Amino acid sequence: MTIEEIQKEIIEEFSVYDDWMDKYAYLIELGNQLGPLDPKDKTDQNLIKGCQSRVWFVTEIKDGKIHFRGESDAVIVKGLVALLLRVVSGRTPEEIMKNDLHFIDDLGLKQHLSPTRSNGLLAMVKQIRLYAVAYNRIES
Repeated sequence: MTIEEIQKEIIEEFSVYDDWMDKYAYLIELGNQLGPLDPKDKTDQNLIKGCQSRVWFVTEIKDGKIHFRGESDAVIVKGLVALLLRVVSGRTPEEIMKNDLHFIDDLGLKQHLSPTRSNGLLAMVKQIRLYAVAYNRIES
């Protein structure tokens, strides 16, 4: 599946919920499905700056594709991490750089999250893009 197809799939999954409390519950459920990071990966180097909650991303590149793992100490944020990783993990740096992660706006996440969570979500997206740019330079 392409990044675009995965985003459409996520939008469809959330469209079955009319109420934002149900959407939050689904986000929490997604976060609970995210496997825990090894404690050795929860370092300051892997911590995402700009998040009120603690969020860690670990990356590696295999066969030209970036593989992300992540975790958060906050349940809703962990769900956001799960969504982001579902869209970008296993993609080439170019795919990540050229695709707009519009599902965030399409779902209304920024409007329905607290300002600090919304800023944290944007910080996670920014970090994902920085990883893509860095790996793109290494691979080129």
